[in-house]
Amino acid sequence: MDIRRALPADLPAVAAIYEREAREGHATFDVEGRPLEAWRERLVSDDHFLVADRDGVVVGYATSGPYRPKPAYGRTRETTVYVAAGHQGLGTGRRLYDALLALLAEDGVHVVVAAVAQPNDASMALHRACGFEVVGTMREVGRKHDRWVDLVWLQRLLG
Repeated sequence: MDIRRALPADLPAVAAIYEREAREGHATFDVEGRPLEAWRERLVSDDHFLVADRDGVVVGYATSGPYRPKPAYGRTRETTVYVAAGHQGLGTGRRLYDALLALLAEDGVHVVVAAVAQPNDASMALHRACGFEVVGTMREVGRKHDRWVDLVWLQRLLG
């Protein structure tokens, strides 16, 4: 498996991974996928956008983005990792996160945050394995698939 920067040709596969989670899961509070133009915008942003490529097939992706648009948050980034169905539990998420965190550390980022909708034991284990710690839970902040969803916030200090 190769972890590399995302390319325009990767965007349909990335969009499909996200759309599946938006429609069927609860890792995102979106209820439908995003248009390809949104992914193109992310691709040309100043943040990192990585994919996991297994034999020419994109099986996961990781991104970073601003935590909040205020200047004092400039060295804090929010991260996300998604892995395609059938590819979870194979180390893909860990390899994506390790590569993303290394790039963020090189950028001088001080704090990385992530939000994990509950329940999601696999994502919680991944974040803990990557050095994140739980800093709080927001109760019932999202409603999806006819149920209230809690959101756990995690952070990792990089520098």
